[in-house]
Amino acid sequence: QVQVVESGGGLVQAGGSLKLSCAASGRTFIGYAMSWFRQAPGKEREFVAGFSWKSPYTYYADSVKGRFTISTDNAKNTVYLQMNSLKPEDTAVYYCAVGRVRDLSKEDYEYWGQGTQVTVSP
Repeated sequence: QVQVVESGGGLVQAGGSLKLSCAASGRTFIGYAMSWFRQAPGKEREFVAGFSWKSPYTYYADSVKGRFTISTDNAKNTVYLQMNSLKPEDTAVYYCAVGRVRDLSKEDYEYWGQGTQVTVSP
């Protein structure tokens, strides 16, 4: 059974940092993309950052470029999201998604985690 588990969310002041982790298990994930989405209260879920096995390998939403960094540990089927210079508008539930997708920013992923809350206070 495939499991996707996020961790690392929490409460942080504006300007601070958090690092999210997402561990996938239950099958081999060779060739699978691993990405982060988020959903703020009252808003649609949106793409944040993704890792693909195809160059240039990492992709970011414009709103997080230069502040967030996605990285992976292939041996552990784990993807990380280092979030720096956090803003109140980054407050959301962050979801990890894993799947064979053509477009990282679309929600066509096969597997999703339950989400982890990130709250950024002013």
